[in-house]
Order: sequence, then C-alpha cells, then structure tokens
Amino acid sequence: MTSRLTKLRQALSEEGLEAILISQPENRRYVSGFTGSAGYLIISSTINILAVDFRYTEQARGQASDYEVIEIKGSIADWLLPMILDLGIANLCFEGTDISFATYSQLVEQIKKHDKSFQFVHNVGLIENLRAQKEPQEIDRLIRASALADEAFTHIASEIHEGQTEKQVAWEMEKFLREKGCEQLPFPIIVASGPNSALPHASPSDRVIQSGEPIIIDFGARVEGYCSDCTRTICLNMADDIFTKHYDLVLGAQLAAIATLAPGMIGEEADQLARTVIVQGQHGEAFGHGLGHGIGLVAHEKPRLAPKSQDTLKENMVFTVEPGIYHPGWGGIRIEDMVILQEGKAKTLTRAKK
Repeated sequence: MTSRLTKLRQALSEEGLEAILISQPENRRYVSGFTGSAGYLIISSTINILAVDFRYTEQARGQASDYEVIEIKGSIADWLLPMILDLGIANLCFEGTDISFATYSQLVEQIKKHDKSFQFVHNVGLIENLRAQKEPQEIDRLIRASALADEAFTHIASEIHEGQTEKQVAWEMEKFLREKGCEQLPFPIIVASGPNSALPHASPSDRVIQSGEPIIIDFGARVEGYCSDCTRTICLNMADDIFTKHYDLVLGAQLAAIATLAPGMIGEEADQLARTVIVQGQHGEAFGHGLGHGIGLVAHEKPRLAPKSQDTLKENMVFTVEPGIYHPGWGGIRIEDMVILQEGKAKTLTRAKK
C-alpha cells in the first residue's frame, strides 16, 4: 500500500490540502488494506493513522502494517477534533459524499468553540480518481471476477426454461455464484422478462417466464473484493423479427463502441460512439442511460461514460460498455461487457456468449 500512500500524498499536495480524513469503506480499503466495516484514516505528509474501535484493533494491526492503529471510543464527534489538534493539523479535508450533514454540523460547531482558525473542508473524488486506473493485482482480480460471472451465465443459460419465475432464475444464479466461491454479490441480480425488461433496473418478480419474449439478466461476481458486471438478453425458443431487429441494433452499437474506444477520449465522446448507432437506428429516445461506468471495489465507480461526462479515459481503466433500448409494454434489450483499456484499445474481459 506504500505506493498508494505516495500517490495520495502527491494528490493532497497538488490540491493544497494538509491532511485527509477517509471514512468511505472502499477508499479506506484501497489506501490501507483494512477490510473492516468501520474505521477512519487520517493521512498527511507525515502521518498515517487508522482509527478503529475495539472490535477491529487486531484486524487493523494485521492488515494495515503501514499505519499507526489507534483505538477510539464513541462517535467521531467525540474524538476527532481533540486528536487532530493534538497532531497539529490545521487543515483537514473530508469525503463530502460520505460524512453526513448532521456529523459535519456537529464537527463544525466543535471547531468554532475550540479553534476558529482550523479549516474543515470537503473533497469529492480525490481517492476515486486514483482508484480509476487499475494496478496489476487489481486487474487480475477483475479478470477472475469476470470469468466467474461468465461461468454463472453459461450455467443459467443451460438451466432456464419456460414456467420458471424471475425470482427462481435469479436465485439459481446467485446460488451457483456463491457455491463457486463468489463473495458478497456486488449488486442484486436482475432477471426481467417480457414487459418487465423495459425497466432497466427491474427487481426479479414472481412473473412466469414465457417463450418468445426478451429476458434481461444483469449479474456480477466479487473476487477478493473486486467486482464484475455483465448483462445478457436472451429469448427462449424462437425469437421474432422485432426481437432480432432490436437485438442486432444494440449489439451493433456495443461492438462499434468497443472497437473505437481509446485512451484520451472523454466519457461523453465514448457514449456517443454507441448512441449514434442507436439514434441512426431510430431508437435514440429508448436509450435513456449512459453507456457505462467504471468498476472495481464497487460496481459503479469512475470513469463515467455518459452524456456530459468529462471523465478522461486512460490506460488500465476498467469499465462497462452497456447500450440498451427499452420500450414500455414490449420489453428491452441490454448487452453489457467489461473492458480494459490497454495498449491503446479496449479489450473485453467478460466473454459469456451473446
């Protein structure tokens, strides 16, 4: 984790920040290696502290060897200000997307009473930007998570049949994943059939799956903390002309995007690679979400491939490419794969049969 600390300290310096309080679980894990469900990092150019309560002290010492482990009691409002003042920190940034407004308000009140010159400022995206470009060990875990997802889809494609409910199919897939060693699922599995498939984030229901209708299956695995994300749309037995036409359009849009993606593009440009194909196919209004998202310790992280996204795509970024079209009353088609940018082009990680 030493190299990540070095990168973080450089980022703090570039932002003109003296120290950072890290509370977001995946960011905490990324920087320290500590996987416990609660704890705080305090990092400056000379300080690396991991503050945990008594439940996690031994785990923290075992997992975060680069850190001074300090045992804390009570809420963050009870111990944070005395600690940072004792450390001589005058400028502390916190993760604005993780600390609640109520906690922030408590801390600001304390600061006003004790040291009005102290600066407590929020920051968004500092560590997330570091996480976006994956290291070799991270890439290995993402490849393994992708392979496990592929295996799960191959299994379910051979098992699914008319008369099953969406819930039954989702459970069979989850059961398979867990029995094959998947950690906690990165997100609830989506199985959406017929008209339900027009809902991009439908929850599996008691609806009985029927022949000849679209079935969207969106799933992923987690290996050593790292996630995969894949979507396939299938049709049991004979697909009609409407399904085939919609499917070919979405697949064509996805393949066109993957073939053209390159480092240096911004998220908006990447999104347009597929969106242009779907618009030309006269279904632009039915593609209502972005083309993709980064994936790593969580299923959705930087970069974003979407209209108005200014995220820059770089080497060793891993993200999804998932165009889709959705027509209420009929259903939808979505095809999603994970790709990695390497050697100037996108390479597909998920390879389940489309």
